[in-house]
Amino acid sequence: MNDWNAKSYDETHDYVWQMGAGVVELLQPQAGELILDLGCGTGHLTAQIAARGAKVVGFDASPAMLKTARREFPHLDFRLADARDFDFPERFDAVFSNAALHWIHESELAIERVAHHLKPGGRFVAEMGGQGNVAALETALRDAAQSLHLPPFEDFNYFPSVGEYAALLENGGFEVNFATLFDRPTPLDGPRGARNWLVQFRGAYLDSLQTKRREAVLEEAEKRLRPILFRDGQWFADYRRLRFVARKKG
Repeated sequence: MNDWNAKSYDETHDYVWQMGAGVVELLQPQAGELILDLGCGTGHLTAQIAARGAKVVGFDASPAMLKTARREFPHLDFRLADARDFDFPERFDAVFSNAALHWIHESELAIERVAHHLKPGGRFVAEMGGQGNVAALETALRDAAQSLHLPPFEDFNYFPSVGEYAALLENGGFEVNFATLFDRPTPLDGPRGARNWLVQFRGAYLDSLQTKRREAVLEEAEKRLRPILFRDGQWFADYRRLRFVARKKG
């Protein structure tokens, strides 16, 4: 997919990292621990973990996101890497991730890399989109494209069930201590909230269209979404999140 719009991410979609604060609590970072933040984005949660006294390395595949993270938190260690094949010299007490793993279809590769970088007994604490996440948003975009005879919209993400991802973790050398799938309807900013979400998170598809077609499919998707995701003057995203804690065996 295209590189992220870091400015829009921080200004309009800051709920992504703000709602990740609960995952930091689940991590319970301790002073002196060495922690890896997988898919750190613009670095806000990396900084929250560091504020607990841990030493943190954040990495992301987006140069735009890392540019913002390094500007905002110049005292922290941010690296450019892909979750499927990263290789750092350190071994970590914990690996943390928020809203990143659902962008990785090759989950086994990411899990193998996480296990490789953890000390024995180290913990893997994460939240990602789970089964059914943003189903209404994606269905509206898919149906809008079909109704306008545009190229088909294909799924971008991997949204697993609890059992599916737990099995991947267990096969990758982890013991799963906690896992839950829950609905989290998420308020979106402004009167164009649904449209802005589609532009930010489904931009690779939209940018492949000519300008008039892009505008037409956005208008049609927004029309389909309004009866479902707009209420009391507020747009909502139909988020479902998968949250887990697993420990490396051995």
